Amino acid sequence: IKLTNEPPSGLRPNMLRAFNSFNESVWDACGQQTELKAIIFSLCFFHSVVHERKKFGPIGWNRAYPFNSGDLAVCITVTSNYLNESSKVPWDDLRYIFGEIMYGGHITDPWDRRLCNTYLSTYLREELLEGLSFFPSFDAPESMSYKGYLEYIETGLAKETPTALGLHPNSEIDFMKNQAEELFRITAELQPRGATADDGMTLQEKVKRLLDDMLERLPDVLDAAELSDGATADASPFTCVFLQECERMNILLTEIRRSLLELDMGLKGDLSSSEAMDKLMLSLYDGRVPATWAACAWPSMRDLGSWLTNLMDRHKQLADWSVDMETPKVTWISGLFNPQAFLTAVMQVTARKNELPLDKLAVVAEVTKKSVEEVEAATRDGAYVHGLFVEGARR
Repeated sequence: IKLTNEPPSGLRPNMLRAFNSFNESVWDACGQQTELKAIIFSLCFFHSVVHERKKFGPIGWNRAYPFNSGDLAVCITVTSNYLNESSKVPWDDLRYIFGEIMYGGHITDPWDRRLCNTYLSTYLREELLEGLSFFPSFDAPESMSYKGYLEYIETGLAKETPTALGLHPNSEIDFMKNQAEELFRITAELQPRGATADDGMTLQEKVKRLLDDMLERLPDVLDAAELSDGATADASPFTCVFLQECERMNILLTEIRRSLLELDMGLKGDLSSSEAMDKLMLSLYDGRVPATWAACAWPSMRDLGSWLTNLMDRHKQLADWSVDMETPKVTWISGLFNPQAFLTAVMQVTARKNELPLDKLAVVAEVTKKSVEEVEAATRDGAYVHGLFVEGARR
């Protein structure tokens, strides 16, 4: 049996849980109870905010971090110790310890660290003792009893919006859409699969039809040996990147064809059914990308039909490149398995051309008004790319 203790959903439940993790004895031993109560209240709000931002995905945090109640407990203990040893509140010291060691110790992305420190610089400052406003209609309360704080949280956080987290109100749209999609996905998985479908086809018959269609549409693997022989000894970094992309594409195509042919033989009765074949069959029936394919592919949230179309487009870009093995005029950067490798190649080519140290270069993006069809030749410096998207930006 595996037990988990996950944080609740919602700012108010998170704050109530944070306060219920200790009792009023936590400030009885401190000589500066008013200051300690205000800082604890602010810490609980901060702790709730960092948890609540997780549900917004990349808009909330660039990466998922394991913030836990232990971080809050240690921060409260550290605050109490500092206040017992100092007549004034050491705001800078507390912000540094919380943002760089306690909570910041989990954070690996520099932008996320910057966000965490921005929260702390807003919530932990001298104005907190005078009734700091955390967000409109919710201020830091005056010193009160433990029960009074719980009642204040119950009434003060009755209405929650992304604004309380410093996010745009529209950021909740994507979260709610993902919740709805997850609900429909689980509902679809609960539907009986053994019965005859509405079109009169059984599960096996429908999967067999999809399987045959995919095998017919699936492109052939790229001739990696011929491409490697065609690459010169002084091949550019761009060539190395595209060779690596072709290799990864071949691995994916080989796995898709192997698993489909294996399932085809199983449906015909030539092979005994296995757990892997059953999982593949259910994934095809549900329109989901099989796990074994996703492990060899690029990160994607598409359904199976859209994913296969995307695979064809990615293969076409590599096939077009393999004809003359020259860098495309415009590269579909989001159509690569490893876009970061292409950006590194751009810096390497620029460094060689201008005799500059590679570690001193940085990638700069300049948005043009040209469409892909209007580009007549590759740029002299850098590279033309398309396929980039911006999420959560302000106009």
